[in-house]
Amino acid sequence: MGTMLEIRNLSKRYGETVALDDASISFSSGTVHTIMGENGSGKSTLVKLLSGVVSPDRGDILVSGAPFSGSDPIAFQAAGFATVFQEVLIAPDRNVIDNILLGYDAPFRRKLPRSERRATVSQVLSRCARTVIDLDVDAGVLPLATQQLVVLARALTRKPRILILDEVTAALDFNDREIVFTLIETLAREGCLVLFISHRMDEVMRLSDRITILRSGKVVETLDRDAATPELLLALMAPEIVEEREHG
Repeated sequence: MGTMLEIRNLSKRYGETVALDDASISFSSGTVHTIMGENGSGKSTLVKLLSGVVSPDRGDILVSGAPFSGSDPIAFQAAGFATVFQEVLIAPDRNVIDNILLGYDAPFRRKLPRSERRATVSQVLSRCARTVIDLDVDAGVLPLATQQLVVLARALTRKPRILILDEVTAALDFNDREIVFTLIETLAREGCLVLFISHRMDEVMRLSDRITILRSGKVVETLDRDAATPELLLALMAPEIVEEREHG
């Protein structure tokens, strides 16, 4: 497992607000690397920086050891990144097939022949959902949890080397959560780097190979899974809460 992705001294501020402050993390291929932190810790900013949605004020992103200077989502996707954001991003008036293949085709050339579109979408969905999804309905009429599975399937069609999942299981029921967990574990075994953002301790302890804690925009610590306990992770994320409990 070599280093697939590295951030060095990455910083981002919005006016007077420091969203990410001099963050350095190394991410290895074939692993699930979890990012944890309270609201306002910098998780969402890190996701946006690693998706090309925003650009850093300072610092470097390296992919497979080489500096990466992509400045928009298209450049990140071309480099093998795919992101499933916490906000469910669908085209509500287009059907499920179109939503999953959104952005897959080139502007003036269809990568996937029309005759293969349905079978390809069905195959991808089978990897990430037990819920049966009608491929011909408009995505906007689907329940929120099903829309999230459609967005996840869209990311998988790109066969990403680096898959970023931002609270992707929050809206899912138990059965679909389980199949997504299995998918994450399988992707890591196949060599993919999965960046997993979650606040659910059971998910973190089950899936993670490494865990990085952010607090107030700073990297507090990166731990191997064997060194992490729920109590330690909570203490690193929110020491004031732990202190209140101990003295309460």
